[in-house]
Amino acid sequence: MNVAVISDIHANRHALDAVLDDIDETGVDEIWFLGDAVGYGAFPGECVTTLKDRCSVFLLGNHDLAALREIDISTFSPSAAASARWTRDRMESDAFEILRGLEGTSAQREGIGLFHASPRDPVWEYVVDSDLAEDNLDFQEERIALIGHSHIALYFTRVDEMSRVSSVLAPEGTELTMTNGKWLLNPGSVGQPRDGDPRAAWAELDTEAFRIRFHRVEYPVDEAAEAIREAGLPPHLGDRLFKGQ
Repeated sequence: MNVAVISDIHANRHALDAVLDDIDETGVDEIWFLGDAVGYGAFPGECVTTLKDRCSVFLLGNHDLAALREIDISTFSPSAAASARWTRDRMESDAFEILRGLEGTSAQREGIGLFHASPRDPVWEYVVDSDLAEDNLDFQEERIALIGHSHIALYFTRVDEMSRVSSVLAPEGTELTMTNGKWLLNPGSVGQPRDGDPRAAWAELDTEAFRIRFHRVEYPVDEAAEAIREAGLPPHLGDRLFKGQ
């Protein structure tokens, strides 16, 4: 089965639309979404309803849980907390109902583990270095797991229990064959990339051949940033879209 793996939309409708168009041109059987439909951007309701229509897997992320008032936002950055409060006040009721009906922050499909943040902590942990990946590879039951949350397209692999974990960024066009070893992979963020590339990110996964390819997609960043400013959200949430940070 060919699957599109996407994560961290963060209410960026412009980026989501561009990625879905690219996915449709590529051709896949299913779309798996790893969480954080809302937060930061100006179109939370539209993104939630679109994802519900298009995705066979729809996980909750920490920003989704914040919108639902299921986690404390006191540890959020000031702009993230402001965005959470804005989303609580502005998002349409039907989008809240969609989020309330979701299965949680983790799942399993085709023998592959799916987690918003990490196998060890699906809500909060940022897996961004080899030490954290080592711990999670030890923890995860599946040979291959997919994660989001850090907004960085990258992967970690360990050939066998005696080998060290390799940590590698995954720029556009990176292709991997995962027939051996244990793997932890992040497709990057659709709506808020933080790996220095402002283009929206997604990954194409063949669950039978165990192959994955990382994609990047241009979208109208200026329009997404202007929508954030017009909505009264913190302006720097739009400014950073231009830098991929």
